[in-house]
Amino acid sequence: MASLGGTPGRTPQGPGPGAASASFPSPGPTPLPGPREAEQEDDAEEEELAEIHLCVLWNSGYLGIAYYDTSDSTIHFMPDAPDHESLKLLQRVLDEINPQSVVTSAKQDENMTQFLGKLASQEHREPKRPEIIFLPSVDFGLEISKQRLLSGNYTFIPDSMTATEKVLFLSSIIPFDSLLTVRALGGLLKFLGRRRIGVELEDYNVSVPILGFKKFVLTHLVSIDQDTYSVLQIFKSEFHPSVYKVASGLKEGLSLFGILNRCRCKWGEKLLRLWFTRPTQDLGELNSRLDVIQFFLLPQNLDMAQMLHRLLGHIKNVPLILKRMKLSHTKVSDWQVLYKTVYSALGLRDACRSLPQSIQLFRDIAQEFSDDLHHIASLIGKVVDFEGSLAENRFTVLPNIDPEIDEKKRRLMGLPSFLTEVAWKELENLDSRIPSCSVIYIPLIGFLLSVPRLPSMVEASDFEIEGLDFMFLSEEKLHYRSARTKELDTLLGDLHCEIRDQETLLMYQLQCQVLARAAVLTRVLDLASRLDVLLALASAARDYGYSRPRYSPQLLGVRIQNGRHPLMELCARTFVPNSAECSGNKGRVKVITGPNSSGKSIYLKQVGLITFMALVGSFVPAEEAEIGAVNSIFTRIHSCESISLGLSTFMIDLNQVAKAVNNATAQSLVLIDEFGKGTNTVDGLALLAAVLRHWLALGPMCPHIFVATNFLSLVQLQLLPQGPLVQYLTMETCEDGNDLVFLYQVCEGVANASHASYTAAQAGLPEKLIARGKEVSDLIRSGKSIEPVKELLKENQMKNCQALVDKFLKLDLEDPNLDLDIFMRQEVLPAATTIL
Repeated sequence: MASLGGTPGRTPQGPGPGAASASFPSPGPTPLPGPREAEQEDDAEEEELAEIHLCVLWNSGYLGIAYYDTSDSTIHFMPDAPDHESLKLLQRVLDEINPQSVVTSAKQDENMTQFLGKLASQEHREPKRPEIIFLPSVDFGLEISKQRLLSGNYTFIPDSMTATEKVLFLSSIIPFDSLLTVRALGGLLKFLGRRRIGVELEDYNVSVPILGFKKFVLTHLVSIDQDTYSVLQIFKSEFHPSVYKVASGLKEGLSLFGILNRCRCKWGEKLLRLWFTRPTQDLGELNSRLDVIQFFLLPQNLDMAQMLHRLLGHIKNVPLILKRMKLSHTKVSDWQVLYKTVYSALGLRDACRSLPQSIQLFRDIAQEFSDDLHHIASLIGKVVDFEGSLAENRFTVLPNIDPEIDEKKRRLMGLPSFLTEVAWKELENLDSRIPSCSVIYIPLIGFLLSVPRLPSMVEASDFEIEGLDFMFLSEEKLHYRSARTKELDTLLGDLHCEIRDQETLLMYQLQCQVLARAAVLTRVLDLASRLDVLLALASAARDYGYSRPRYSPQLLGVRIQNGRHPLMELCARTFVPNSAECSGNKGRVKVITGPNSSGKSIYLKQVGLITFMALVGSFVPAEEAEIGAVNSIFTRIHSCESISLGLSTFMIDLNQVAKAVNNATAQSLVLIDEFGKGTNTVDGLALLAAVLRHWLALGPMCPHIFVATNFLSLVQLQLLPQGPLVQYLTMETCEDGNDLVFLYQVCEGVANASHASYTAAQAGLPEKLIARGKEVSDLIRSGKSIEPVKELLKENQMKNCQALVDKFLKLDLEDPNLDLDIFMRQEVLPAATTIL
């Protein structure tokens, strides 16, 4: 805008490109976008809570499962898999992914109907029970499902592919021979299109973004229930002190996941959580993870590990950006984040090419981070004007990309001085009462002549000026169209909007180039997150002194030498390591006795956690660990009480033990702590003995069981059969006068007492109560009757006598209404009976 008065005034800049732009050439020594973009980057990382929508079909003993994850806009499917009539495999999938909704056919057999009915009634299910959705069976037809899959609009398939090539391409990804899975995929696509997941507010011609198909399998997985995850503190959620900073309002507390999670990118953290929920028996996969960890633990590779960790910090949420590109919702910060991610991925590729190619992960990164990444980085760096985009909060391009855009920007930049000249000429033709005027440019409206409002201009009719068309009044300024401004509209047009339109078209073309290479970006995220997890595990192993476990399929059980509890050793000033061995047919059932607070529960959890860590491919807190064939871990250690369950504490304990009894095999690890204490002592002891005898009766097929108990009668009364399957262990202690010293060392043998009185004294109970407790305990053991405490009895008698005397003294013997007979019957006789 140019202002005119007696002399030309200040000329503020109108709409235009603004400040000079800094260019970002192709990858090389060019620095990444600096700290100025940090806040914009945070916006790109903000992500709504992910939703998972699952579709399942069950027929003739087989399951077909597919689900859509909004966090990465990817469809995951499991090829047709056999399942028991109780649908245990389906339950495992539901426990793992916690879907928002479960979609299935309205035509189902009785097993699936009962299962879904039970699922819908689980009001206590965490985080909440899923919505059950029934679609007509015709929506799951095989042919119509195939047609939906083949006709879908997928961004990862290049537009240049013919229909035949598209069919061949999809056939290499989707198992069309798994008929139930194909039908489940078809039903899922129908549901997504009907509900318009993620595009509810978009035009109806905008389809749900699907950025890829991924296969998942549950074979070779170790079965672990939610109770076990809780009691072993593998995960532990706590309320975040500032719930507004975290969408879920929760944060990770002191847990195994918490101390091992040193991932630098969100997708690495997500993959680590996935590995924790899917411990595996696949020795090839486990050893491949351990090979990478061991490589980075070598002292000479520390600098390389730190450099890779820094690069991984720039790997951002690519699926979210691709989803926004698909929906044409790309923000300025998205281009910065994508540029950083691709640039860092190229750095990872170059680094991994210098590492031993005998390690599969390094070889995959070196080969699969293709030149497409260089092409994407080069395009973004040469086209996007990051500084200009931030200044105008929209996508702008660098100079020399489009000559037409450059010319229009030059004309737009020269407008202020040109409009000053036009304003001078306009002022010469205006009424002499008008002291000044200016010519301004407003996008979408055009060029206008602006004059100040005169005191005589009161009514709307006063605004009329000959030769000018009045447009509007704003801030005591009158705006008109003149012949010259109309001529400017014709000659110059709406420059600002034209520039925006042309730059938007260039942005769309750039988006198409990126989306055509979405597959390599997705692969970058997969491999980078895997590298991130293994670097995190290597860092933890280095700091905490973990060692590499060995796997022996022929070993039925586990063998641990000087193992440590990974959480307790961080909290205690000193920690005493302990060994454990359960293999072959000897000592399959280990009965552990010992005083209260001697470390029995920690020992059980230690065995479970070391086994679990080995089964996710992590180094373990032990000098040596050999892990055999373990297919499940069951626990009864802690009662997860909840009012919503509507169950007593003992019933919850029974449910946990029943789950182990009904499902444990010879390759299962079972950890039981203080089972039976929630009911009558005799009944609890009998139940514990019955459960253990049931397993012992299985002989060589008995699970590997660690039982910690204070029921010394289990041993003293010889309730368990003698034989090599049973081994008795105890926690070593030493008595020093009246003090009991815990050595926290496991050794063979049986405890002779629980030393509950010592623990009670440590808790601060009065000495009188502790002494009386020991006295009653000795009387019960000797079978003698329990007599009341004489001192306590005399004290009560004196109190009652004093109360009776006080009542006599309060009597008014001169009261004519006093009846001594009634007083004797109601007050004296009952009190005397109590005293005697």
